[in-house]
Amino acid sequence: MQKSLLFYEAQQSGRLPDWNRVSWRGDSALTDGADAGLDLTGGWYDAGDHVKFGFPMAFSATMLAWGAVEYRGGYTASGQLPHLLNNLRHVNDYFIKAHPAPNVLYGQVGKGDDDHKWWGPAEVLPMARPAYRIDASCGGADLAGETAAAMAASSMVFRPTDAAYADRLLGHARQLYTFADTVRKSYHECITDATSFYRSWSGWQDELVWGAIWLHRATGEASYLAKAESEYDKLGTENQSTTRSYKWTIAWDNKQFGAYVLLANLTGKQKYVDDANRWLDYWTVGVDGQRVPYSPGGMAVLDSWGALRYAANTSFAALVYSDTTTDATRKARYHDFAVRQINYALGDNPRNSSYVIGFGANAPRNPHHRTAHGSWWDSQTVPVETRHTLYGALVGGPSAANDAYTDSRSDYVMNEVATDYNAGFTSALVRLVSEYGGTPLAGFPVAETPDLDELSVETTVMQAEPRATGLKVMVYNKSAFPARALTDGRFRYYFRPDGAGPVQVTPGYTQGCPSPTTARQLSGDIWYVEVDCTGHTIAPAGQSQHRMEVQFKIGVPEGGTWDPTNDPSYQATAGPNRKVPLYSGDTRVWGDEPGPTVPDTTAPSPPGTPVASAVTATGLTLNWAASTDNVGVTGYRVHREAGATDPLVGSPTGTTLAVSGLTASTAHQFYVVAVDAAGNTSAASAPVAVTTAPPPVAGACSVGYVTSDWSTGFTATVTITNTGTTAINGWTLRFSFPGGQTVNQGWSAAVSQTGAAVTATNLTYNGTVAPGASVSFGFNGAHTGSNPRPTAFTVNGNACTLA
Repeated sequence: MQKSLLFYEAQQSGRLPDWNRVSWRGDSALTDGADAGLDLTGGWYDAGDHVKFGFPMAFSATMLAWGAVEYRGGYTASGQLPHLLNNLRHVNDYFIKAHPAPNVLYGQVGKGDDDHKWWGPAEVLPMARPAYRIDASCGGADLAGETAAAMAASSMVFRPTDAAYADRLLGHARQLYTFADTVRKSYHECITDATSFYRSWSGWQDELVWGAIWLHRATGEASYLAKAESEYDKLGTENQSTTRSYKWTIAWDNKQFGAYVLLANLTGKQKYVDDANRWLDYWTVGVDGQRVPYSPGGMAVLDSWGALRYAANTSFAALVYSDTTTDATRKARYHDFAVRQINYALGDNPRNSSYVIGFGANAPRNPHHRTAHGSWWDSQTVPVETRHTLYGALVGGPSAANDAYTDSRSDYVMNEVATDYNAGFTSALVRLVSEYGGTPLAGFPVAETPDLDELSVETTVMQAEPRATGLKVMVYNKSAFPARALTDGRFRYYFRPDGAGPVQVTPGYTQGCPSPTTARQLSGDIWYVEVDCTGHTIAPAGQSQHRMEVQFKIGVPEGGTWDPTNDPSYQATAGPNRKVPLYSGDTRVWGDEPGPTVPDTTAPSPPGTPVASAVTATGLTLNWAASTDNVGVTGYRVHREAGATDPLVGSPTGTTLAVSGLTASTAHQFYVVAVDAAGNTSAASAPVAVTTAPPPVAGACSVGYVTSDWSTGFTATVTITNTGTTAINGWTLRFSFPGGQTVNQGWSAAVSQTGAAVTATNLTYNGTVAPGASVSFGFNGAHTGSNPRPTAFTVNGNACTLA
């Protein structure tokens, strides 16, 4: 789950936020929307390409948010909730930009065919990126309805931590749903470029139901539930039948299968239960002798392209339904199906191979993903190896029910990745984390280092004459960490004039940068010619775009003396030449300047005073302002003051350190020194004094109680946090309503009421709460006009504090 969630940060478009953890990604597509006079930067690139297709992007956001709505406790317990919130905010901020007026929604940026013709990293996109919109003139109920669902579902995720942002999302969701319900046309009628890529073949009826359900859940308003139910009977059916469709699944195109589950859970009505059962039975035991095809290894294969994505989406919905159905047989059946499909993707299959990049055994290495590949040649085959690890990306997997798979970059059926592939997969994983637990990797991800010289210079002696040397100089840009264009490059070729004669510089062929005509003296007998390429772009974007050739000749007139072998930049053999330094502006990015090597004896400046945060009884986190150095700081040493000898606590390379193993209720002082590559150490920072927290009381707890009210009812979310030092193994929460409220329906717990007293007991999968972890459940209730909060809670008989 930790890695699956990181994949979305690799897909980010626009100016990257400070919290982006993918070291090989940089800012990209910073002029998106300029043709429309808008800022449409941000959002997610769809897959291994760089088009921002709004329809699957919105579906991906809805599915991610749905997972958090149902299983927020899993994100909290695993420490991944901040990352989920970051990624959902990034994509919803884009939806806000894309919805500048009630009946206008920009649903695509980038032209599909133009984008797909080029193979290179996102940071140096060479093509125009037109923005496409839907409006009242030509339709878009499917796109508007799905985006409304995404923003409504996301508002529920943000409600406990940022109510103002949740309200903003909900306002857009309401407008978009009204737009969808009014226009009732397909979005490809407006955005014709999407027809070949993400046309909604199922139509827009499913988004009207789906969007209304999510608006009901987000607002609690009965009118939206009534709307969903009134539109439900218009959903698709099997061919020549009145039976609701069940031989497909929830995906970017068709959401009616998700509507079966949600309406069955929300209302308990038999027709929704029947439709949900029939659909999930088709995926498990079969219906009327027909079942989704299965491979010998147990993979459910609905379709050839991105088959694992369909299995993962169905698995998540099956888990949500199995957690609420009262049919014990189906509860076990659907739960076990989901576990089997997710385990297959993680490596429990005949190949004993993971289909999640960077996870498990024999994981894919060559996804069909332009930026992860890191080509500078506009080619899927250059370089041979993929330069980056696209952590967490779920590939399409076997394309038939035979468990066969080829890790080939060119095979986009098996090896494509996409935001919608990981959405249901991530949400299924958080549900399973809630049941089976797990520990996130510490220090993940580790920043990648370049696999080759990203910027370099090669020289070739073209002419070796008695009085001159003819040179060909090639500047290469193969950057990918991240990729970047060199727009202010310049290089210098150093030489020694022999004798007293004047130096002659003769320009030759050039690919663009001006060939030099004069030489300048550096110092003493060392001179140089400089080629300034400012205004010419050298970028890893193609065979000719990634390089620049300049030719020139240096020599003396007849009668002069010329010996190139003593020139500082001379190299007789053709190839990379570090004696020709390359600069980006005033920064040297390749090569060495002439002159003796001067030892570095300058110490770094003292780091900033450390600041302690996340202080517990046994640990804390220290952060400090970075030190500066004439060459560069390579790391830090953190010490704890302890008298004559101050023990070393840690040696991080960055400006943060998690300290553990401390004693509770004890005063400590920490300070930091910086170290550079030469081993010079700075003076110590000012110390920080901090006292660890007292040891927590075993069995202690806190309870958060948050409601979303409407005129006669409310939705409550209750979060139990274990503030003790031992795990809670099985919990029963008790409280009393002070205002005559009643419980109607609960989820993620068995909720009952006797008079004013309410009892909630854990389900099978969420009974264990580790120290510091939380578990959440919710319920819908009714009130008679006022809804005062309960004032006291107990867990297993122990009084809890109010969060």
